[in-house]
Amino acid sequence: MLKENLIMAWDNIKNSKMRSFLTSLGIVIGVSAVIALITIVQSATGEMMSQFESMGTNKISVSASGNVLKSGLTSTDLDNLSKIDNVSGVAPSVSLTGSAGKQGVLLDEVSIMGKNEKYFEVDNTEITQGRKLTAADMDGHTYTCVIDQDIQAGMFPNENPIRQTIKINGQGYEIAGVRDTESSSDVMAGFNASSTADGTVIIPYRNALALSGGSTYSSVDIYIADISLSEQTQANVEAVLDAAFNYKDNSYRIMDMSSIVETMNSMSTMLTALLAGIASIALVVGGIGIMNMMLVSVTERTKEIGLRKALGAEPLQIQALFIIEALTLSLIGGIIGIFLGLGISVITTALIGSTFAISWMAIAIGTGFSVAVGLIFGWTPAKKASNLKPIDALRTD
Repeated sequence: MLKENLIMAWDNIKNSKMRSFLTSLGIVIGVSAVIALITIVQSATGEMMSQFESMGTNKISVSASGNVLKSGLTSTDLDNLSKIDNVSGVAPSVSLTGSAGKQGVLLDEVSIMGKNEKYFEVDNTEITQGRKLTAADMDGHTYTCVIDQDIQAGMFPNENPIRQTIKINGQGYEIAGVRDTESSSDVMAGFNASSTADGTVIIPYRNALALSGGSTYSSVDIYIADISLSEQTQANVEAVLDAAFNYKDNSYRIMDMSSIVETMNSMSTMLTALLAGIASIALVVGGIGIMNMMLVSVTERTKEIGLRKALGAEPLQIQALFIIEALTLSLIGGIIGIFLGLGISVITTALIGSTFAISWMAIAIGTGFSVAVGLIFGWTPAKKASNLKPIDALRTD
């Protein structure tokens, strides 16, 4: 019986090609809109999430502006922070702008960053030549540095820069390594000034502090060993910082990347649900079109329905005949909409520079809506057909 109903439904759809196409067009538009919007939003937010995660969800960034009594964090404060349970390391950061030069070449707008060995252990910086800075470089009297590819191109275009000496604000530094300009999380964190300056050079943090003329650190990254304990760890960090600044308000700010990632995930979920709801309005319109077509079909096939019932067809069998036809029509529109939505998503993600990823959730939602629309909006005409009395149906002109 099911096979026969499917064959009859397909024949009826083929016999009214234009009407069937126009009826299913609403489903095509609705499903393609749902899939395209969800896929594009998830691709774009996924790109942003990967950038945020690359900045380090396992760290707490502290910006210590200080107060009238204390301008920033001292070495003692850094030691106290490193002793907190679940803290795997502390990386102070010193940033300033200066010059870098060698004989015959001078770059007068260089971003100088002071870092310690912990930064190189956990940061995703790719060293293309040489080595990273280590704990042995951090005594404050060792003058080694890591330059980026911009400085290498400007000062050593045709030679190996490793072990060569450059002067940073007049002080000679031996080049230990070259890093990939784009690989560091500092690029996304906003510390890298290569886009507006001549490049970036990293030196030991104590050297950078002396070079800046300061005595305290205003920026520190605190690395967490177990992310699941990040809330308690952050509370302990706040307690140490409160004590360090004599419990004065607005002396520091904390940025927890894991909290930002969670917030972004929540916002992405809400936005996806909102867009899916808006796009599903087109599916409702398409469902109304299907119901309208099926009501017309019932009217056109009244004598057929009467004959079937006169030959012993049960009301459920009559209902199944029209529901299967409505469901087939809806699924055809849904399948076309899925491919159209994926095509739109591929083109749009390419235009905005995101990485396309198939959203199986979007496909499942689109398919589910198609089935639901076919069942819901096909039931009323089917019910009307099943309630026809055989004698009245056969007498219809």
